[in-house]
Amino acid sequence: MSPTRQDQRACPRVVNEELVTRSVEEAEGLDQLFENSLPAFGGSDVRRVWQLLDEAIGKGIPMSLAISGPVTLSGQHLTWLNPLLETGWFMLVSTTDAVCYHDGHRALNGAEKRPFFRVSRHGDDGALRDESTIRVTDVGFPEETLLEQDRFIRALLRLPEFQRKMSGPEFRFLLGQRYAAQEQANKVPEGMLALCTRKAIPIFVGAPADGSVFLNSVYLWTMKELFGDEFRFELDLNREVFESCAFHRWGTKESGAIGTLILGGGVPKNFNLQPEPTLSQILGLEGVPGYLYDIQITTAPLHDGSLSSCPPAEAVTWGKVDKNSYTSTCVSLQADYTMVMPFLVKALLEKRARFERWHGRMGAKTLFAKHPAAKGYLRAKGGYRLMDRREELVRHLLDELRGMEKPLRGGLSYELAPTVGNGKQLAKRAGKKATRN
Repeated sequence: MSPTRQDQRACPRVVNEELVTRSVEEAEGLDQLFENSLPAFGGSDVRRVWQLLDEAIGKGIPMSLAISGPVTLSGQHLTWLNPLLETGWFMLVSTTDAVCYHDGHRALNGAEKRPFFRVSRHGDDGALRDESTIRVTDVGFPEETLLEQDRFIRALLRLPEFQRKMSGPEFRFLLGQRYAAQEQANKVPEGMLALCTRKAIPIFVGAPADGSVFLNSVYLWTMKELFGDEFRFELDLNREVFESCAFHRWGTKESGAIGTLILGGGVPKNFNLQPEPTLSQILGLEGVPGYLYDIQITTAPLHDGSLSSCPPAEAVTWGKVDKNSYTSTCVSLQADYTMVMPFLVKALLEKRARFERWHGRMGAKTLFAKHPAAKGYLRAKGGYRLMDRREELVRHLLDELRGMEKPLRGGLSYELAPTVGNGKQLAKRAGKKATRN
């Protein structure tokens, strides 16, 4: 079997499953269309994504969401992402600094004078530059929006509550509070960070320095270095990773299993998959399971060797995905998630609404006996509120590791090759060179 074929084991190996071919005219909702009217080829791959999302949600599995790409800049959070997070099905989000930065644009003072608009993907970008228009694929907006956002972030980072070291989720929780205040003051729809703050959903950013929120922190750090301005804000990356591990440990121990929905790839995907190897490979905990459900939508080609493209089967070899169930609980769809997620989210919400109607008619006991998936769909919309339990879950993980001092200390030693020359002298020379430069 070729390596490519091996990777396709991430898809279910079903023998003699009936090929269902029902007309779209018979579908009472999008969920039934996904289930019965996508019989083959690429359509069947979309159907498999639907089936696994439906299955994981119906079982009440806590899900993480990894999402890359300019989802807030383009306004997609207002169309399908926020409604998905509102359900309470997702325990945490892994994304980019840029997604957090652009989420604030529509709430800025005077934003109504700087609207987003459609532009051609094949137009004159030189002319757009001359008129100070920023283009992201087919979305355009005034450059002044970025400059205004920068001023907002800098003013925010100078506030007293930010003058300390904190983890990324705590920082984005506070940022979401400030975004929410702006949105309410300027009467604009709730953004992604404000929603996550309201629902206490942690937001992780694996590469915080690769985005404009942090670039504005660099601005204030520079002011401190040059002019002695007071600025003590600092991101605690060790704490951020440890918090992700604490949430992963909580999910797999208390809920029995967790799943993930990965939209796009890159650092959000990688960070989202890192808790298992951190807990097992690095910290040495035994029996740490990977994700039971791994549902991925990516445009990256399988042969390019990138993290973005690797299918769940490859993640099994790292321990990040459950090795006993991956052939029936994982799928990787080759697609642009922006083309399918609005329809998948609508189908999920339609199915939940149907269960809600039936709940009102027949009551919980009868409904759950007849349709067990209704219990997962109708779990509390308040969600898991892991930000409210952050300190508690970090403490639980620390307590678990406290009894492992001997093996943890055993992982500190390694016979290193000697450096050429005295190490202290080399460090001193490097410091002098940096001072001269």
